[in-house]
Amino acid sequence: MSPSEVPPRPPGTGFDRDLTHYGDVGFASYLRRTFTKSMGYTEDSLSRPTIGIVTSESGFNNCHRQMPELVEAVKRGVMLAGGLPIAFPTISLGEAFLYPTSMKFRNLMAMDVEEMVRAQPVDSVVLVGGCDKTVPAQLMGAFSAAKPAIQLVTGPMMTGSYQGERLGACTDCRRFWGRYRSGEVTQPQINAVEGRLATTAGTCAVMGTASTMACIAEALGISIPGSAAIPNVHADRLRAGEHSGALAVDLARTGVAPSEIVTKDSVVNALRVLLAIGGSTNAVIHLTAMSRRLGLSFSDEEFNSLSDSTPVLVDLKPSGEHYMEDFHNAGGVPAVFRELGDLMNLDCTLVTGQTWRQVLDDWDNWRDESVVHSLAQPVSPVGGIVALSGNLAPRGAILKRSAASEELFESEGRAVVFESLDDLANRIDSPDLDVEPDDFLVLKNAGPVAAAMPEAGYIPIPKVLAERGVKDMVRMSDARMSGTAYGTIVLHIAPEAAAGGPLALVRNGDRIRLSVRSKSLDLLVADDELDRRRRAWTPSEQEPDRGYSLLYREHVTQADQGCDFDFCIPSDVGGPA
Repeated sequence: MSPSEVPPRPPGTGFDRDLTHYGDVGFASYLRRTFTKSMGYTEDSLSRPTIGIVTSESGFNNCHRQMPELVEAVKRGVMLAGGLPIAFPTISLGEAFLYPTSMKFRNLMAMDVEEMVRAQPVDSVVLVGGCDKTVPAQLMGAFSAAKPAIQLVTGPMMTGSYQGERLGACTDCRRFWGRYRSGEVTQPQINAVEGRLATTAGTCAVMGTASTMACIAEALGISIPGSAAIPNVHADRLRAGEHSGALAVDLARTGVAPSEIVTKDSVVNALRVLLAIGGSTNAVIHLTAMSRRLGLSFSDEEFNSLSDSTPVLVDLKPSGEHYMEDFHNAGGVPAVFRELGDLMNLDCTLVTGQTWRQVLDDWDNWRDESVVHSLAQPVSPVGGIVALSGNLAPRGAILKRSAASEELFESEGRAVVFESLDDLANRIDSPDLDVEPDDFLVLKNAGPVAAAMPEAGYIPIPKVLAERGVKDMVRMSDARMSGTAYGTIVLHIAPEAAAGGPLALVRNGDRIRLSVRSKSLDLLVADDELDRRRRAWTPSEQEPDRGYSLLYREHVTQADQGCDFDFCIPSDVGGPA
C-alpha cells in the first residue's frame, strides 16, 4: 500500500493520541511523527491501532527470565490482528531480590504503570508479568489509567526432583529449611536441595501469591480463560501471548475499559476462586487494593460469608500435595468455575467478549479429580481463608485455615512477644527463650508503616521447640507471609502496632484466645489495664526518610484498605475527598 492509499487514522487514536503539549497541536503531531519516522515506521504502521506491551523484565527477576520470547508472541498476535505493537518497560519487582520487601514497591510500580499507560499514545495495553507483586501492581495501575487492558501472566515454573522426591519452589523450600533447622537435614543435603527447587523460568510451582494472582486475574475476566496455570516453558504460554495480543487489538477498536469487565460480581467470582483454590493470603490485600481502584469494595462479613459457603476444591501445595503444572493439566480455573457452578456469577463478561457461561459451554469438561475435587467431595467443606476480628484486631486479621493445624483452631495461649523484626531475629533461636508449644508467638512492628509489611509472619518455630519435634504453633503479627507458606498463622492484624493498634499493647505472659469457629482474636486483658497501657504507649522512633520512602510511610493505608496509597483511592471508598 502506497502512502497515498493509507486510510486516515481516526482523530485522537494511535500515535495521534495524547499529544505532547507545545502550545501548537499541529506542531506536536508533526514533531511526534518526525521522531517516529526516525524509528523506521511506515505510514501503514502508523495507521493501525497502537498496542502498548507493558514489560517488566529484569536481571533481578527470575520469574520473568523468558519474557522476551513471550513479548515476541504478543507482538505477533498484535500484528496478525492488524495492530502496531510497541513494547515499553516499567520497573520490575523480583520477589527475593528487593530490600526490605517487594511489598514496599508494589505501589511504586502501580504508579509507574498507570502514568506510562496514561501518558503514552497507546489505544490498549497487554500487561506482561507474573512475579508476586507484579500482577497486582500492573492491574492497579491499569485500572486507574482506564484504558483497555488485558493481563498476560508469565506462568509457573516446572517441578524438580531430589533423590526421587518431586520438588517445587517454594513450599518445599520452607519444608526442607524447617527440617534443616531441626537437624533432620544436613548441610550437604540442604545445599543439594537448593539447586533442585527452582529449575526452570517462571513463578513458584505451587499455589503461592504469583499463581493465586494469576488465577484471580483470570476469574476477574481480565485475562483469557484457561491461561493462569499454563507453565512458563509450555508452548501454550506463547499461544496465550499471541491470543492476548490479538485481543488487545479488538479492545482498542471497541474501547472496552477495565471497569466494564471488572464489576462487583466479577470480584465475588475472584474471591470464590481464591477460597476454592486454597490461595495466598496476600491476595486479600492485593484484590482489596485492585478493587478499590475501581470504586469497589468488600467487607470482612461478605468475605466470611463467601468463605463459609465455598469449599476448597484444589489439592495443591501449600494446602495439598500437587503443583501448578498438575492444575493446568487438570483443567485449571475453568474446571473450578464449572465445579462451583451456581455459586459463580457466570454471566460476567470477560476480556474476550464472552461470558463465563459461554466459555464453559465450549470448554472440555474433563478434569483430574485428584487435583480439582468435586463439589460433593471437596478438599475442605469451607474456604481456605477466614477473616478474624476482636479486641486484638478491631479492623480485622486473616488466617489461612486450609494450610493450618485444625487442632489449634480453638485455642488459648500465653503470649511470647517479639517487639520488632530485629528482636525476632536475635532471640528466636536462643536456647534461653522461654517458650512452650502451646504458647502464642507474637510479632509487633512489622506492618505497612513500620516495616513495609514483609513476609515475616511465617515466624519460624523456635529452635528449642523445633529440636523437640514441634511442627506448628499459633503465630500472629501485623506482617504478611508468603503464599507458599503454611501453619496456624494470624496475619495482617489491623491497625498495626506502629499505628497504635491493640497489638502494640500486648506483653509477655498475656493470654490470647483464637477461635476460628467464632472468627475472633482477643487479648484477654481487662479494659482498664489496656487503657492504662494505651496512655503510656508512644510510637517507636523511625529512621529519617526521604524520596519514595517518605511518600510511602506518609500515605500507605492499613491492610484492611489494601496497603494502597490513600491518594490513589477514589473518595467513595475511603480515599481523599
